[in-house]
Amino acid sequence: MSDWDGGKYHRISDPQLAWGRAVAARLMPSEGERILDLGCGTGRLTAEIAQMAGIIVIGLDYSAAMLEQARRQTKVRPGSNTSATTLRPFYVRADGAALPFVSAFDAIFSAAVFHWIPDHDRLFRSVREALKSGGRLIAQCGGAGNLDRLYGRTRALMNSTEYRDHFVGWTNFNHFEDVADTEQRLRRAGFDEIDVSLVSSPVTFDTPAAFGEFVAAVCLRHHLDRLPVTAREGFMTRITDQARRDDPPLTLDYWRLNIAARKARA
Repeated sequence: MSDWDGGKYHRISDPQLAWGRAVAARLMPSEGERILDLGCGTGRLTAEIAQMAGIIVIGLDYSAAMLEQARRQTKVRPGSNTSATTLRPFYVRADGAALPFVSAFDAIFSAAVFHWIPDHDRLFRSVREALKSGGRLIAQCGGAGNLDRLYGRTRALMNSTEYRDHFVGWTNFNHFEDVADTEQRLRRAGFDEIDVSLVSSPVTFDTPAAFGEFVAAVCLRHHLDRLPVTAREGFMTRITDQARRDDPPLTLDYWRLNIAARKARA
């Protein structure tokens, strides 16, 4: 399975950045806190969080391509009067469901990532282990119903005679959870002060080209990996043509699962 295209994602990930900024506003860090950005991607938001005075930020991602882009973007440019230690967060490559930290962070932040991790019980246990006693989890990810219209159309196309042979043995890779199950998993993992909600957050694109580029790079990249290069454009053309006929057109039916919880004090 191919890695992300870090440069392209950095350029087109404005929807994720907007969601992430709203989630980051709930962090409210205090001076001296250590914060983990779990699934930092190309570091667009990690660098913004790191500018908050008096905190230490670690960006973590499983994708080497994402981290390479993040480190490139956060280098201090020649002639800048900002010191490297002020703005540049630290970055580490690791699995979010097997974090290499124990009681290390006052807060763990995550945006648009948890749905890429299939085992949420293991994920929440890992997050709890990495938090200090009383540490908080502030996160948002795709929730129940996320992109149902897009993925429904994609499944129909995958099952068509033209494409079905390329998807033999296909298994879904996203895990879009609901509120009740998430609350139960957080309690089992050892969290309290749990607050979980599901909200609609549709994203509309200005042009078919912008829609197609985003969907191909983010939503359907694993699907396209299964196709010959010569078949990918036709596949995306069909998906985009259907989206053009929606009302409003070129709109992705995103649903976001907001998560807030605190590690129970020993």
